[in-house]
Amino acid sequence: MSPSTLKITVCQFHDDPEKLHQDWTALSAHVKAEGSTLVLLPEMPFYPWLCGETVVDLAAWKAAVDAHDAWLMRLAELEPAIILGTRPLTRNGQRLNEGFIWDSLNGYQAAHTKYYLPREDGFWEAEWYQRGDGDFALVRGGAALTGFLICTEMWAMDKARHYCKAGAHLIVTPRATARESLDKWLAGGRALAVVSGAYSLSSNRVAEPDRPGVPFGGQGWIIDPDGAVLGVTSADEPFVTRSIDLAAAEHARHTYPRYALD
Repeated sequence: MSPSTLKITVCQFHDDPEKLHQDWTALSAHVKAEGSTLVLLPEMPFYPWLCGETVVDLAAWKAAVDAHDAWLMRLAELEPAIILGTRPLTRNGQRLNEGFIWDSLNGYQAAHTKYYLPREDGFWEAEWYQRGDGDFALVRGGAALTGFLICTEMWAMDKARHYCKAGAHLIVTPRATARESLDKWLAGGRALAVVSGAYSLSSNRVAEPDRPGVPFGGQGWIIDPDGAVLGVTSADEPFVTRSIDLAAAEHARHTYPRYALD
């Protein structure tokens, strides 16, 4: 395999803790069978969704932080893949949603704190945690330069242009989005790829139709730099792996419409 070729895995994880354990076991087997280079997890995946309620429960926040601390110790089960995702944490008195990158050599590295926060039914994120510092810097994971646009941040297309100019190969969008809006989000992911000239990757939560709370819809995706959908997750295929060539992103950022937007 060429040094510029990566095997990317995206997924959908259940919001229900019991099903999450089953998802993890199945993902681990999938990653080993596929020989995945990089795995993207959904947004804050290791605890039931906190932000459906307007009133902040600090005990629940701490439980979510502790759950993610425990699950992060298990990332080595996906070795030698590089793992990307987000997690809740409290730092310097602030509650934050932090994007991270993990590999067996360097361990956990903070990548980006979510800056654009929704405030609406089911997604009271601006109540539950604070904005990050607004730094949208690229991080390196193996051969790939990667930018984070966490869920709502995907719609900030000026950040897609910023990542394009900075030389991004991948833009990752860990999500927690509802079933009713899947078409809109997939269209946004395709636009993001075209604007940035990078591969757009996303993983999402999923919830059973009869489960209380937000009806998360799954449908993670891998989209090439010209907006072609290479794969999407589903109930029948909750993990999708595709081989991608980073050279395609390096070429795409200099082609239409990217060059015309400078």
